[in-house]
Amino acid sequence: MQITWLGHSAFRLQGKGATDAVSIITDPYNGDKVGLKLPRLEADIVTISHDHEDHNNLAGVKGEPFVIRGAGEYEIKSVYIDGIHSFHDAEKGGKRGDNIMYRFDIEDISVAHLGDLGHELDDKQLERLEGTDILLIPVGGVFTIDAQKAVSVINQIEPRIVIPMHYKVPGLKIDLNSVDQFLKALAVKPRYEEKLKINKKDLPQEDMELVILSF
Repeated sequence: MQITWLGHSAFRLQGKGATDAVSIITDPYNGDKVGLKLPRLEADIVTISHDHEDHNNLAGVKGEPFVIRGAGEYEIKSVYIDGIHSFHDAEKGGKRGDNIMYRFDIEDISVAHLGDLGHELDDKQLERLEGTDILLIPVGGVFTIDAQKAVSVINQIEPRIVIPMHYKVPGLKIDLNSVDQFLKALAVKPRYEEKLKINKKDLPQEDMELVILSF
């Protein structure tokens, strides 16, 4: 499978289902509001973690994708998707509302996208995320968990690969922290990649890996 970061919380996940290829876009953003340029996109599936303009730009994805924007279990084109309810803040949604985390099982690899998570996880949420291989996690603080809380969530989930998202990059209009604070807090030497191409057999078996995707 292949994971491409499109900026902010938007990713393209590409893999093979039982019979043909499948493409998933997570949290497409409104470029005018965010300050980044969303490339021309088509997808089979689009997931929306919450209804804010920097995460819900369905018009930016062409075609007729199957859209998921709520908790529950789904199976589309042989891809299993679990939407897990959480909150956008540490006050049970009192400040910024709900957030949906998504777990995708593609090519026997489990990828979790935490959306704009604002808190550490409870036991029920952790149970749903058990066995996550690749974790896409916000680290920029301000509107989500910050670097220290992100490290705590990583320690809860124990993924094999971590890919940070939702942090300050050149051109971003939203005031977030840079990824540097997270790198210092996690204290794992990062690997820098344009895209992550990986098979089940290539997943690290011992030490967790940190991958920084270019944008």
